[in-house]
Amino acid sequence: MARAEIIVDLDAVRDNAAVLRQRVDRPLMAVVKADAYGHGLLPCARASLAGGADMLGVAVLDEALLLREGGITAPILAWLGGPGEALTRAIETDVELSVSALWGLAEIQAAAREVGRPARIHLKADTGLSRGGATPTDWPDLVDATVKARASGEIDPVALWSHFVYADAPGHHTVDGQVAVFAEAVDIAESAGLRGLGKHLANSAATLTRPDTWLDMVRPGIACYGLDPLGGDPASHGLRPAMTVRAEVALVKRVPRGTGVSYGHAYVTDRETGLALVPIGYAEGVPRNATNVGPVWVGGSRRRVSGRVCMDQFVVDIGDDDVRAGDEVLLWGPGTQGEPTAQDWADALDTIHYELVTRIGGRMIRRYVGGDA
Repeated sequence: MARAEIIVDLDAVRDNAAVLRQRVDRPLMAVVKADAYGHGLLPCARASLAGGADMLGVAVLDEALLLREGGITAPILAWLGGPGEALTRAIETDVELSVSALWGLAEIQAAAREVGRPARIHLKADTGLSRGGATPTDWPDLVDATVKARASGEIDPVALWSHFVYADAPGHHTVDGQVAVFAEAVDIAESAGLRGLGKHLANSAATLTRPDTWLDMVRPGIACYGLDPLGGDPASHGLRPAMTVRAEVALVKRVPRGTGVSYGHAYVTDRETGLALVPIGYAEGVPRNATNVGPVWVGGSRRRVSGRVCMDQFVVDIGDDDVRAGDEVLLWGPGTQGEPTAQDWADALDTIHYELVTRIGGRMIRRYVGGDA
């Protein structure tokens, strides 16, 4: 057994994709960016496709090229690029690209001329998030340039898209506002001649809560890995978490009342007690601010990190319970044994589970179960 490992249930990833695909009854883009949200890029891409996903979404082009090198032939969209990207390689391998600005379109046109085939693009409109996408002021010029590039045979526009600000609060007024702004962007594009293109808006939260935003395709990310973007119980949506994070106790000792624990003595024992040493720390992605609040499962009970999280280790006060070196420690999992979930950690640390599952790793081994593990 490994000192510490991340266990990923590929059957859960597959089944989550199947649940989401059945729910929307239209094409589904499974988002596998950031190493599939910390779950493993290639295995989770395969599992998502096995569950019925129609295409894959990534942030950066390198992720898309890794999928191609791994034998993935399904359509892929890469949406976060900068000047000087390997665009010829993207076009050669049929990676679809997002365009938010005239300079980006020009670079893709140049790469398409070099390759000798048109590039498939998704035009992104900024409807209020103020990240990627063309603003309403810049959108008409980008649309006109795309129409000309299509006429010259360099560009094949396939979709129009945008991204929500508050989809995890489905009743928030910005959701309806962004839907309206996107509809205006679509009208401008269609009036200029870009008709019949696919349209996609819905991330995980909108996929679960806003059928009016499903349009021609949905783009769930975190939901594919069994986590509820609304911060609730994923089982209520038919989803199950795919990740379990476990380690083994390295040392157990008895200490007297008044013993300071770990750096800075942020925790002091209030009685004679047992301490269990867990051999992972912030080098493995355990947040340092889990000090005295991070929930763990040790010896059949929920407990908390006791004292400062260190680079390589942290300590848990186990009281008088019979815990020994080699016993299992669960940081989070699906919660079926009573162990904490990623959502429990997010609540304790005042963050979101997205951050936790994508940062965990370091020297930990990732082990796959189910699927084609």
